[in-house]
Amino acid sequence: MKTLIVALVALGAATFQANAQMAAVGSEQVYWVLTVKTDKLDEFKPLVAKLVAATKNEPGALEYEYVVGDDGKTVDIIERYSDSKAALAHLTDNFVPNFSKEFFALVTPARFVIYGTPSDDFKKAVEGFHPIYMTPFDGFTR
Repeated sequence: MKTLIVALVALGAATFQANAQMAAVGSEQVYWVLTVKTDKLDEFKPLVAKLVAATKNEPGALEYEYVVGDDGKTVDIIERYSDSKAALAHLTDNFVPNFSKEFFALVTPARFVIYGTPSDDFKKAVEGFHPIYMTPFDGFTR
């Protein structure tokens, strides 16, 4: 009986992991890390607060976080959207018209890595930033 219970638990765990992996690889989520450099962190932080508040209201925004390195000049921006449509809406309806001018006056992009399977429309919208694309091939998201 003990062996049967252990086998069932193991089978259940393996099935859950396999299903989770398939969901992540087939997911439509688009996410990225944009690394920027700034000598004006004190000026940048109030803008970030406005960006966070505005992005929090976007229905497809799943994650939006700014982190700063020990040097106080390197900032990684981590963003995750439910799909390309939500990511593109963030850029075209929120970021570009409301924040881009002030944003790029305070920072210099250093590296832009996009994960997931973004649509051609999204890729076209960000092509000027010369992003690096990373396509998932295994794993899971909970």
